[in-house]
Amino acid sequence: MNISKREQIINASDKLFYQQGFEHTSFAHIAKVVKISRGNFYYHFKTKDEILDAVISYRLSKTNEMLESWEIKGETPENRIRSFINILVMNRSKIKNYGCPVGTLCSELVKLNHPSLKHANELFTLFRLWLKRQFELLGHKKNADNLAMHLLARSQGIATLSSAFHDEKFIKNEVNDLEIWLSLYVNSTSKSNKAVL
Repeated sequence: MNISKREQIINASDKLFYQQGFEHTSFAHIAKVVKISRGNFYYHFKTKDEILDAVISYRLSKTNEMLESWEIKGETPENRIRSFINILVMNRSKIKNYGCPVGTLCSELVKLNHPSLKHANELFTLFRLWLKRQFELLGHKKNADNLAMHLLARSQGIATLSSAFHDEKFIKNEVNDLEIWLSLYVNSTSKSNKAVL
């Protein structure tokens, strides 16, 4: 597939921002990966902040595509939530080495007091609203947002500790626990959310 130079810059930047952080990635790093001159580089992006916004928009687009595919493939809200949980296992090697791409970027932008933080937080909001809808469909409308936030928080904690301890087995164990936790909500007959968070 033939992609434009701009798309190549965004793809390379996305990978570099994830692997070494936004602040520690320079124009030179990106230009080296894309094999482009600085002059040609500035034709597409004048500042690193412009690249960051393009990367966030790219991630939002890819996340939307992923959520849409889960909607199509998952016959039930339970199956769709399990797809979210299992991205930890599917991406365990990357998570072990670099953490969660959403969490690490947002954490870095908080420390930098960066104006793009609000844009980056849209990634978490996308997951939050999608998970909330799935829990509502499971019959837990009253507590759906709390359940969505709990699952998001738990997945971020798993990613952070797996990266800190460089431990893929930890991810598998925690995902198993999350599967059990989800089953409590799927199998509960009351709508009072008696399962323990």
